[in-house]
Amino acid sequence: MRQALPTDGQGLIARKVGSGSIGPVDLSIGHGACLCVAGRSGAGKSTLLRILADLVPHTGEVWLDGQAQSDMAAPLWRRSVTYVAPDSAWWAPRVRDHFQGDATHFSDRMRLPRDLLDAAPDRLSTGERQRLALIRALLGKPAVLLLDEPSAALDSDAVLRVENLLGEFLSEGGILVLVSHDDAQIQRMATDTLVLERVPA
Repeated sequence: MRQALPTDGQGLIARKVGSGSIGPVDLSIGHGACLCVAGRSGAGKSTLLRILADLVPHTGEVWLDGQAQSDMAAPLWRRSVTYVAPDSAWWAPRVRDHFQGDATHFSDRMRLPRDLLDAAPDRLSTGERQRLALIRALLGKPAVLLLDEPSAALDSDAVLRVENLLGEFLSEGGILVLVSHDDAQIQRMATDTLVLERVPA
């Protein structure tokens, strides 16, 4: 039976979602808000992001501004609800070939050398790939960003630059779901938090 859309219906809403050992989980995130997801390793944080992005089969339902995930083709849903993995896939010969549009504005904001855009992805450090994956996602202009440890490999200066960009995304009405093990980052970014507990086998 289809889940009824909660009253109001704006923002990202999930009701009784689950997959494998995670769930059921309920959440509701308004525009301009950041939900930080925490929990021990194996609690299902990454799985929850993948559920929200329609990347894994799951129970329950997810809505974005009243539109049900189950009523949309998965690729169309992911244009609006974009998941960025800890180490995203790169398939083209040059970094810039992965971008929809000009990435130089964002790369300059991140203090990344412009010649990185012409480099082969496998020549980049993990931290460079993390920042470029975030730029790639932002250029797609999603309504929702699902970020899985986006600054785990970054120094403190780079972390703050990433957070500044995410703050601008939120100020423009974006919705952010952020998985982080960094308590200080959660304190800076979160408008709400969700702590997942590992379910015993």
